[in-house]
Amino acid sequence: MAVISNGTTLIDNGILDAAIPTGKMTLIKTLTASSSSTLSFVDGTSDVVLDDTYDEYVFKFYDMHPENDTVNLQINASTDGGSNYNATKTTTFFLAYHTESNSATALAYYTSRDLAQSTSAQQIVTIGNANDDSASGTLTIYNPSSTTFVKHFMSRQQAPTGEATQNCKDTYVAGYFNTTSAINAVQFSMSSGNIDSGVIKLYGIGG
Repeated sequence: MAVISNGTTLIDNGILDAAIPTGKMTLIKTLTASSSSTLSFVDGTSDVVLDDTYDEYVFKFYDMHPENDTVNLQINASTDGGSNYNATKTTTFFLAYHTESNSATALAYYTSRDLAQSTSAQQIVTIGNANDDSASGTLTIYNPSSTTFVKHFMSRQQAPTGEATQNCKDTYVAGYFNTTSAINAVQFSMSSGNIDSGVIKLYGIGG
């Protein structure tokens, strides 16, 4: 039995037509930090693809651990192949947290963490540097190769804050790179000190 939509065969005898996009995730590149000042994904360099091959790119973070305590994992982007990480961006930042001592909870919008037409790096999560502290999460950039529209992105991360105020923190960041030039490089760093350890994987969605 075939499934047909608007004259196009989608499924025939239980098999999806090869021309139908599946939205699968394709691993493009893995970078592993080791006392690294930055981790950079540059289109066309070291097997990185960040162009019109995919409409959606997802970065997945695994146990990002900072050198210094209570610092921010942050991102910036480039339109010139990584020569300058200074893409103009407007963003919004909010988070929920719950302390280990059960003494406080909050769901709050942080105006100090958002950006308005800024070329500064965008903070996406604050991390402590105790031996068992790390952050994990995702960052998605939509259609970075567009030369017509601004480039939307969203991030969600989970981390303990730091030694002084241990808590479970769930952070949300969304925004756009306000440029019609293609975004062709993305860089990750800590707001102070190195990325002591951690893994970032870049995936393309679609195909």
